[in-house]
Amino acid sequence: MAELNSTPEKSGNKPRAKKPNLKVDLTAMVDLAFLLITFFMLTTTLSKPKAMEVNMPVGNEPSGVAESRTMTICLGKNNQAMYYLGAADKPILAATLTNYSNSGLRKAIFETRKYVKQTTGKSMIVIIKPAQSSIYENLVNALDEMKITDVQQFAIADIAPKDISLLKDKLAY
Repeated sequence: MAELNSTPEKSGNKPRAKKPNLKVDLTAMVDLAFLLITFFMLTTTLSKPKAMEVNMPVGNEPSGVAESRTMTICLGKNNQAMYYLGAADKPILAATLTNYSNSGLRKAIFETRKYVKQTTGKSMIVIIKPAQSSIYENLVNALDEMKITDVQQFAIADIAPKDISLLKDKLAY
């Protein structure tokens, strides 16, 4: 049993009546503390992981998409990304190297989407191609940019040899 004892101090020469020592039983307070700790441990929720939903196509059939509305983003090394509109061998908008900042990839997506909407009247489709020299964080950043810029149609694809040669020309592979 836990106790709190205090002894009276002597003051002056007058004899005083002896008071018994003060005893406070702390057992109930310790029990209450453990009950509260247990309650809060059992009723709290841990942080839930956040995940982005990615719908993958069914089957292995290649879907034909007009090159005039397809933006390709190739993820390279040193947190750099290269983007172009159209095909790799004859792009409509030339391959340009950028970063993942607001004035980098996000601005490029907005400008390209505006160009595609003006020229074709349809929405833009984005293909993200991570290179072997890129890191996983770059892919997550590119997917975040798709969500932020509200791109409805995008895909993750394997990088083609033409894209690798473009990245090597830009010193980003």
